[in-house]
Amino acid sequence: MNYLVLIIGFALLIKGADLFVDGSSKIASLLKVPSILIGLTIVAFGTSSPEATVSIMAAINGNVEVTLGNVIGSNIFNITLVIGLTAFLTPLKVESETIRKEIPFTLLASIALLILLSDTSLQFTNDNLITPGDGLIFLLFFLIFMYYIFEVARSSRDNGASTDYRADRVTWIKYIFYTLLGLSAIIYGGNLVVKSSTKIAYSLGMSETLVGLTIVAIGTSLPELITSITAAIKRQSEIALGNIIGSNIFNILFVLGISSVISPLKVDNKIFFDIILMIFLTLVLLVFSRTHFKVAKFEGIILALAYLLYLVYIISRN
Repeated sequence: MNYLVLIIGFALLIKGADLFVDGSSKIASLLKVPSILIGLTIVAFGTSSPEATVSIMAAINGNVEVTLGNVIGSNIFNITLVIGLTAFLTPLKVESETIRKEIPFTLLASIALLILLSDTSLQFTNDNLITPGDGLIFLLFFLIFMYYIFEVARSSRDNGASTDYRADRVTWIKYIFYTLLGLSAIIYGGNLVVKSSTKIAYSLGMSETLVGLTIVAIGTSLPELITSITAAIKRQSEIALGNIIGSNIFNILFVLGISSVISPLKVDNKIFFDIILMIFLTLVLLVFSRTHFKVAKFEGIILALAYLLYLVYIISRN
C-alpha cells in the first residue's frame, strides 16, 4: 500500500509542478516583474511548504533530529542534484543581481546557522542548541530578505514596467487558479511521498537522523526538483534557479526560525559536517554562476555527482 501511495504522490507532484510553473510565470508576466522574483518568493515558498510542514510538526512532536536534518539535507539536495539535473537538461542563466546579492545572502544565512548552533565552541556550553532566541534572529534575517525582494520589485516597476491591468479578469483568475491548484497538488503529493517513503525507510531499519537527511529531505525537496526541471524545460530558467535559492533561504531562516521558536533544537554533532558542506557547495554554486553568467551542463554534472557521493557518505556514516 505504501508503494501505491508513493506512486500517486509522484504523479501529483509532476502534474502540480506543470500547472504551478505555467501559472506563476504568467502571473509574473502580467505583473511585469522579473521572473527571478517570482522564483525567489511564490515558487520558492510554495515548493518549500513540505519542508516547513514536516520540520515544524517534528519540532512540535519533539523529533528535533528530523527537523534540522530535513532542512540541511534538503538544502544540499537543492544545490547539488536539483540544480545539477536542471542545468544538465538546459544551462541555467544567472542574472548579475543573483550573483551579487541573492546567492551571497544564501551563503550568509548558512554561515549564520553554523555560528548560532556552535554553542560548545563559542559559548562553552554543554550542548549545541538552536534556541528560541536564535530562531528570532533567523526570522529577523528573513524579514530583511523579504524587504529586499519587495524593494527590487518596486524598483523594476518604477523603471517603466507596469502591471498589465488590461488583461481581463478571467485571465487573471485562470492563472491564479492554475498556480493555486498546482501548488495544492505539489504540497499534497509531496506529503504523500514523504509519509509513504518514511514508513518504508523505518521498516528497513534506518535511523531517525539518516531518515531526516535522506528520505525526508529528498521527499520534501521533490517539489523543488520537479518544479525546477519543469521550469527549465519550459525555458523559464530564472524561475528554476530562483526557486532553489529562495527555497534554501526560506528553509534556514523561516523553517528553522519557526521550529526553534516552538522548541529548542538540540544538535547532533554529526550535522556540523553537513552544514560546512552546504556552505562549501553554496560557494561552488557562486563560482559556477560567475562563469559566463550561467550554470552549464558540465557544471550540472559535477553538482549531481557531488550529491551521489554525499549520499554514499551519510549512509555509510550512519
